[in-house]
Amino acid sequence: MNTLLNLAWVHSLVSALLPLAIAVLLLACIAALIEAGIALGERFRGLRLLEASADAARVERLARRRIERSDLLARIPPMLGLMATIIPLGPGLAALGQGDPAALAKAVTVAFDATVLGLVAGIAGLWIGRLRRRWYEELLERMEQA
Repeated sequence: MNTLLNLAWVHSLVSALLPLAIAVLLLACIAALIEAGIALGERFRGLRLLEASADAARVERLARRRIERSDLLARIPPMLGLMATIIPLGPGLAALGQGDPAALAKAVTVAFDATVLGLVAGIAGLWIGRLRRRWYEELLERMEQA
């Protein structure tokens, strides 16, 4: 019974998630930059080439995949950012209770950095997804009219 009440293993498990969450957040920011580049390519060249192909089914499949990618980018990094925000705050507050405000300051810095990374990637994903939706809807409308 005493082992069940000792939840130190849960804290260890959760603490081990922090480096992974931050690494994924950094990768998400890189993915956001890549997606922004792909979106610029779509806007200035790719959509015209797709329109010239006159294959609406292919355009719909491609649009669905690209929009889903943007949607994932808009949703997952903010959640990971929140997770990476909360994880260091527990030990930071515990350190403050033991009279170590420097440890809390470090934990808060990590927490805020994680929040910013999650929001940057999420905002980029949301923005790219909205643009792509509009671009592909307009393209499919033009293709239907032609």
